Amino acid sequence: MTPEAFNTFFSICIGFALAGALVNGYQALAQRPAGFGLLQDGVAPKTFAAVPFLVFAAPFIIMRNTLRGVRVESRRAEFVMMATLIAGFWSMMSGTFFLMTLRAAGVLG
Repeated sequence: MTPEAFNTFFSICIGFALAGALVNGYQALAQRPAGFGLLQDGVAPKTFAAVPFLVFAAPFIIMRNTLRGVRVESRRAEFVMMATLIAGFWSMMSGTFFLMTLRAAGVLG
């Protein structure tokens, strides 16, 4: 495995782990699952505060909703594959941003 491929795989893993930790932390505090419905409160300060949270939590929410849709609605494999690609790419981008932030802060070498 090339170093670039390993770095990309590591970014995807970190992105999904960060998303899962954020969503599970939100659910522990709010006693309800996180979702994109957080943006439906109109123009309010908590709606604007939800945007950065959802930017990093979205891969987990997308996959959770997709897997739930497979069981409940019998969604087709093409839809599941597209949602998995979107969540994976989103996870790679958020994981890359998170790792770059840690490097800039001097936590990683």
